[in-house]
Amino acid sequence: MKKRIKIWFHSGSTSDIKEITVHKAVLGFAFLIIIFVVTGASFVGYDYYCLKMESFKNVVLNQTVNKQSSEIKSQRNQIQSFANKIETLKKRVGDLSKFEEKVRLIAGIKQTSGSSGLIGIGTIPQGELDLDIPLEEKHNTLIREMHEQVGQTDHAVKTQALDFTNLIKELEQKRNLLASTPSIRPVNGWISSKFGYRKSPFTGRREFHAGLDIANKSGTELVATANGRISYAARKMYIGNMIIIDHGFGKVTKYGHLKKILVKRGQKVKRDDVIGLIGNTGRSTGPHVHYEVRINGTPVNPLKYILN
Repeated sequence: MKKRIKIWFHSGSTSDIKEITVHKAVLGFAFLIIIFVVTGASFVGYDYYCLKMESFKNVVLNQTVNKQSSEIKSQRNQIQSFANKIETLKKRVGDLSKFEEKVRLIAGIKQTSGSSGLIGIGTIPQGELDLDIPLEEKHNTLIREMHEQVGQTDHAVKTQALDFTNLIKELEQKRNLLASTPSIRPVNGWISSKFGYRKSPFTGRREFHAGLDIANKSGTELVATANGRISYAARKMYIGNMIIIDHGFGKVTKYGHLKKILVKRGQKVKRDDVIGLIGNTGRSTGPHVHYEVRINGTPVNPLKYILN
């Protein structure tokens, strides 16, 4: 005999109580369905909660990824900009090196300290950090290359600075050499006797004339033909009142037969400074200056050292 369960309930607002008889198995089945429904709803609710949490995490993660992606693009742009600046710096150092070569060529100064060190340094191609290329594909290579080129460029800059320092010193010496090289007439006038062998006006014999005689009226001002120091300023037999200027670098000039000496021994003079007056002292046939140029003690033709 199957067990039955009786259920009483009110019908509406009346006081009648109705009775329903339900099999116990049906009630158990209904209970199980309720449990399954509640359990399923719990699982669905939990899954929905987890899904929501994952969705939130994904939103945060996407924001982080977007932010990092933006930072990576910015860093790539900065790296590429830095690479371009390295190229510009290298070009400027190269231009300085070429400028140095031109100056040396014009001044006739040979290279002594070697090149600036830019030979052999490669270039960093434009767009090496394409934003669409994976970061790890070229990023590390370019960074390493940039570090190497920065080091090489730094070495080149230091070498170039040394080159310019040496060049300035050599130009200074060159300037001093040029300033100390006789290059003008000591006085205007006409040449009464040239450099070389001639017939002596006093003995009639063939003799070597070590200088250049330039004639003009007595008292005409005489100038130094280059920078130097007065090494002699006094009267001397045959040549009369004489001035000797030591220009350094083995160069010496002499001025003889002067009427008056206007400088003193040890005095520094510059090119075009008045040093005396043309005269007729010593063994002379008329007012003139006997002008000599000597290189390392050997007399040379003064006309080669007159540019005006």
